[in-house]
Amino acid sequence: MTGVGAREPRPRTRRIAGPVVGAALGALLLAGCAGQDPAPPNPQGQAAGSGAPADGAAKPPNGEPSAGHGASPGAGPPDGTGAGRTEPVLARSEPQKISIPSLGLSSSLETLRLNGDGTMQTPKDPALAGWYEPGPTPGSQGPAVIAGHVTWNGASAVFEKLRTMKAGDTIKVTRRDNKTVTFTVNKVAEYPKAQFPTLEVYKNLDHAGLRLVTCGGDFDPKKHYYDSNVVVYASMTGTA
Repeated sequence: MTGVGAREPRPRTRRIAGPVVGAALGALLLAGCAGQDPAPPNPQGQAAGSGAPADGAAKPPNGEPSAGHGASPGAGPPDGTGAGRTEPVLARSEPQKISIPSLGLSSSLETLRLNGDGTMQTPKDPALAGWYEPGPTPGSQGPAVIAGHVTWNGASAVFEKLRTMKAGDTIKVTRRDNKTVTFTVNKVAEYPKAQFPTLEVYKNLDHAGLRLVTCGGDFDPKKHYYDSNVVVYASMTGTA
């Protein structure tokens, strides 16, 4: 698939939150630019082309999940990226829609879960983004993850322009509880897959964070494969 998802090795646990998502999902995003046909799970537990183990690639200290650890509702982002003071976290509620005004983007959200074989689902519709359901919901404490394809069979997909976002841009996510959460972008980064910063993306947070992820870098038309990932880091700064 010319976008975000390839089949990945089975994570160690189904109970996933915060940095544990990093162990299960980070490797998927590392290898997530593989070709149209998903690759089979690697029997050695290595994400294909990732340069990092897929199972437990970046376990946090003591394996603690983000929610409920070091919580300080209303505190600013700890990474010094300058988004300003964040809002108090909300209860869990599934996201329904994402909009990014600077990109002219509006998409309903597919729900991404785990397949029966332990691989993660990816958006079926390249025009739609997908929220990873085992992780935090946008607005609740921790790094919620929304992924989307950058292209599909040579055509533009939902997150094609994600790499053009800038610090200060806003992202709005509408939730099932009818709350619309506003996130402000802290930074946008592109990483070679072998250097994907799993801990930075999925580390413990004391606020509600959001990570948008797609593919980037150079595209190999023979392998149907991008060599990098683009990650947008954002923090919740408003609720309506």
